[in-house]
Amino acid sequence: MSHRSRRRTALRLIGCLVAALLLAAATMAAPGRGDEWPQWRGPNRDGVWREQGLIERFPEPPPAPRWRAPIANGYSGPTVADGRVYVTDRVQDPQPRERVHCLDWATGERLWSHAYECNYAGLGYPDGPRASVTVVDGRAYALGAMGHFTCLDARSGRVLWSKDLDALYDLRVPVWGISPAPLVERDLVIHHVGGSGEACLIAFDRRSGEERWKALADRPSYSAPVVVDHAGKRVLICWTGDRVVGLDPASGRLYWEYSFPARRMVIAIPTPVVDRDLVFFTSFYDGSLLLRLIPDRLAVERVWQRCGQNELNTDALHSIISTPLIQDGYIYGVDSYGELRCLDLRSGDRIWEDLTAVPKARWSTIHFVKNGDRVWMFNERGQLIIARLSPRGYQEMSRAPIITPTLGQLNQRGGVCWSHPAFAYGHVFARNDAEVVCYDLRAHPER
Repeated sequence: MSHRSRRRTALRLIGCLVAALLLAAATMAAPGRGDEWPQWRGPNRDGVWREQGLIERFPEPPPAPRWRAPIANGYSGPTVADGRVYVTDRVQDPQPRERVHCLDWATGERLWSHAYECNYAGLGYPDGPRASVTVVDGRAYALGAMGHFTCLDARSGRVLWSKDLDALYDLRVPVWGISPAPLVERDLVIHHVGGSGEACLIAFDRRSGEERWKALADRPSYSAPVVVDHAGKRVLICWTGDRVVGLDPASGRLYWEYSFPARRMVIAIPTPVVDRDLVFFTSFYDGSLLLRLIPDRLAVERVWQRCGQNELNTDALHSIISTPLIQDGYIYGVDSYGELRCLDLRSGDRIWEDLTAVPKARWSTIHFVKNGDRVWMFNERGQLIIARLSPRGYQEMSRAPIITPTLGQLNQRGGVCWSHPAFAYGHVFARNDAEVVCYDLRAHPER
């Protein structure tokens, strides 16, 4: 072999080695998509984390975070995609602004921020944006508490298009602000925002921002819609302030409805929970409703509906913020004052109640994320709990404090942590009114 041939061969080998090293570095920096948390309640919007190889118990003493990153006030939970963490907040000085941030998942370094002026006049609990950022195909969709909707390049933060939904649709903004996270369904991004007239729900082309449809004159609620397969169709299920509806997500056409009006005030917050052909709803004042999707036609029927006398004398489940969990024929959720309950899915009858998972208080909250035969439970005291839930009872395996409650979200009981955490890449990402934290939950972390 000539000197020139040997040189070309060596260069090819070096090129292959460099490519392999770059690929390995990219893989380490941005783990597989299957373990990401790109939208509200995870990849499938169902509160399920499918990652394996996680810790069974927290070490003693409690672990230190992998990183902390400063942030301002807000209720929105983080989302994680393509090696980046997305979260929103609000600052008051020098003028009130909502902000969208993008952080490096491994270090917490801020990669970019986008800010815009936003006045919260008349808004109750004005601590910041509510809706989690939805990330799909390199685009980040952010929705503010007053209806500012922005589509950003997820990598650079460049604004691709934006809309002031209040100016366009004269929103009937609920007293606690617009909360449902944007839902991407095929080529559309769908919002539950409460525009005047027939615009409670609005769909836009997710690439161009062009309006594709609007539907319903209902009052808006705080509940995020979901999409299911029903009778051979894709069906958008949304719980408004007046009813539960099933719509064609491509056109907004109404398939079916079930009247479920708020009796005292619109306070529908938890996301509908789907278990095969059953869909469960719960609210603080109006109790619980279980509907069944008729398998061979686009219709629903009531299985049961239960409501107690008031917030102190409840029946079944009166949740305020927490979205419950359905597992093996039972419902697990948090009642009006933090009572962790197990209900029989078939009837709504209470099987047991536990008062140890979170201190009892009005609106006390736990976020549930199912992972195999375990449940990760993040309570409002900033504690992450590893537990098993069954009709036999609440089995706590381990718990650790991961973030400090702050007073912005609720100026009571020393503050709360009401934002839903994200679970991705073997880590948990949580926020309060001062910081975002990241903890490693892998059983055998790489060194």
